[in-house]
Parts: sequence; structure tokens; C-alpha cells
Amino acid sequence: MSIIFQQARIINPLEHLDLTGTVKVGDDGIIEAVLYGNESLAASPEDRVIDLQGLILAPGLFDMHCHFREPGQEYKETLESGSKAAVTGGFTGVALMPNTKPVIDNPTGVAYIRHHAATLPIDIEVIGAMTVESKGEHLAPFGKFSSYGVTAVSDDGSAIQNSQIMRLAFEYASNFDLLIIQHCEDRSLTVGAVMNEGLFSTQLGLKGIPDISEAIMLSRDLLLMHYLEQHKLHDPLRRARYHVAHISTKASLDLVRKAKLDGLQVTCEVTPHHFTLCDEDLFHAELKGNYIMKPPLSSRENREALLEALADGTIDAIATDHAPHASHEKECPSDQVAFGITGLESSLGLTITELVDKNIISLSRAIELLSVNPRKIMRLKPILFAPGEKANFTIIDPDARWSLTASSLKSKSSNTPFIDRPLKGKSRGIVHKGALLGWNEL
Repeated sequence: MSIIFQQARIINPLEHLDLTGTVKVGDDGIIEAVLYGNESLAASPEDRVIDLQGLILAPGLFDMHCHFREPGQEYKETLESGSKAAVTGGFTGVALMPNTKPVIDNPTGVAYIRHHAATLPIDIEVIGAMTVESKGEHLAPFGKFSSYGVTAVSDDGSAIQNSQIMRLAFEYASNFDLLIIQHCEDRSLTVGAVMNEGLFSTQLGLKGIPDISEAIMLSRDLLLMHYLEQHKLHDPLRRARYHVAHISTKASLDLVRKAKLDGLQVTCEVTPHHFTLCDEDLFHAELKGNYIMKPPLSSRENREALLEALADGTIDAIATDHAPHASHEKECPSDQVAFGITGLESSLGLTITELVDKNIISLSRAIELLSVNPRKIMRLKPILFAPGEKANFTIIDPDARWSLTASSLKSKSSNTPFIDRPLKGKSRGIVHKGALLGWNEL
């Protein structure tokens, strides 16, 4: 049985598409036909026809920064529960960070994830660790990662502090065209700290994280990239590629802007919680644990800088940093709280509510940030609306009004500050791996 999606608003920035059209998908998950305008496809009695009535058919959303906690911390999240959360949020694929227990610092860990993810409804990419056990002391086997199809490495949550090790990481990764994803943090400035350093941390009596800790580490890395480019003869295919995870400050954005102008292969991502909230929100929150993450919610001024960078194109992707924790790890004294919040199920709604609906970015730009660019940065196959291509779509209702509730969460954890927050824009389902999931016609 084929499925015919008619009267869809098809948006794909990669193909410069924003047109009304009809898409027919075969029972093998392959696109059979695409028509634009008011033309209709003849349907056989066996075909299922879905009139989207102007809902958006977009290339499947992809989150390049997630934590599903398996192996080792399945009480927080599993590959299965994380995938359910992803489907609910409209994501057809995610990339998983390696800081599990044990750390994914060898091909065996990659094989474990892939084996257990094979039957799940979304694509799961594995990001390998940069160093053994993410301790920042000895490089992980980048060559073996590459041979297993890994396209990116990261010690997310624990930036490499040793500059010589970081230099070697750049040189080694460039030999295999591996993307380096850096959690930028000078840990000498953040030991024992909980939230952004400033007025509100002082009033709460909590040790603050100075926002320069991010920019200092980022500056170090960019200087290394400059040095390696200036003092070596480079094969154009063997230049270092560097991605700034969850960027959060104006100083860091300025460094990224300059690096791009200088021709370095640098990209960056922002999370919905960083472009939506600031440290003042934590100050006023009753349950402060759900507002504590790294990097911390920064100042109002830094949040405004993030919005400007989204509008001017400096920021390349939106990623959730989906970080589930059990309730006892969040409902405790602030200086004992685990860092991070869940994000897959609220990301699209926050993007449309806080960015599109406020005219900071267009809907097409939002899809670029949530789908097209993350795949491009990760060197994954692009999604096209063309006959013979695999159907990989997210159905978006940009006008849906809704609120996230604890009871509706598919994640095993509910550590999010966005419960009961009014949102606009929601996924109505995904089309992936030959299946239509999450669709309801309400």
C-alpha cells in the first residue's frame, strides 16, 4: 500500500523548495512521485490518501547532540525510550554523545549501539570519544572509528584541557575527515560551580561559572587550528573540521564569526533552552534543578546575542543536548544537581514559538537549522523530495497550540523546565523507514 500526501506545504531549504505539492511514498519507503501545484495523483483502491491541508512536509528533523544513557544508566533513558521521545518531537534521526558507562571510546561500543538500535524507528548515529574514557589523556582510535562509519568525535561534558593532546586530536581527526565536536569549558574556572556567575548567583549564594570559561577554551582551539593551517601544507580534503557544541555567549559567537571569515572550517549549534531562558529564570524558578545545565543559562545579554546570531546566520544548527536525569538527581540541593535537561519533545515547539513566531527567523531557516544543516555538518546523506529517494519526512503543524505535560512525555525522565509552558508548532508525525509514525488527524 502506498501513501499519498496531498496538499502539503513542502519545505526543503536544500532544494530551495517552499511549494504546495503531493508526494507518493511506496510501501518500501521509497518516493514514487512528487507533483507541485494543484495537480493530483490518481490513487488505487489500495492506496492511503492523507490530505495535509497545508501542513508542512519537511525533511526529517535531525538532532546532532543527544544522550540516551545506554549502556550504563538505563534508569535515566534507553535507546528505545529516547527513540520514542525523538519520534514524538518530530525527529527521524539523532547523534548520540559517547559519555555513557562505559564511554564509547572504541569500535566495540559503536557496534553495541548499532546492534541495539537496528530495529528502532529512527536513525541513530554514534559519536565516538576523542580520548580514552574521555579523560583527555590518550587519543581514542580515530582510524577504527572511521572504518566503522563514525563521522564525529567528542569528549562532550569534558573538554580536553591539555593543548598538546588537543593539537594531536586536530591532526589525527583531519586524516580521517572526522568532525571534532567540542564542549568548550576551561574547567579550572568552573570547579564546583553551578550556574552563570553574576548578580543572580550571588543572590542565591551559589558558586558561579564565569562565561569566559567557554570563550577561553574556544579561543585556544581556534588558535590551534590557525597554527596548523599556517605551518603545514594541507591537502584540502584533510583540513580540521570543528564544531562548537551548545554555544552560549557573545564572546564565543564573536570568535566563531572571525574564524569563519578567516576561512576555518568551524560551525556551531545552539540549544532551545539557551535561546529561550537566562539565569534570571533560574533565580525565579521554584524547582531550580531543571534550570541547571552546562553551559549554564547565561545572562539576558548573552541570550540576545544568540538570537542575533540565529538571525544573521552565524549559528549553523539547533541541537537539544537532550540529557535525561532521574528525579532524585534534580530534586536536591542546587550544588548537588546533575547538569542537563531533556529537550527532544519541546525543541520544535520552542523553535517556532521563540524564533519563528517572533520573526527572528523564517520557517525555512528553522528547518535548515533543525534538519538540513545538522546532517550537512555530520556529513550524512541529504534528504531530497525526488522519485527514487528514501522518504524521510517530518509533518509539522506550525499553528498547533499545545503544552508539554509530564504525563505526555515519552522520555523516561521529566527534567525539563518547559512543563506546562504554552507552545506553538508541533510535529504531527514522521515518515521514515517505510512507516508513518505518530500521525493523528485531529
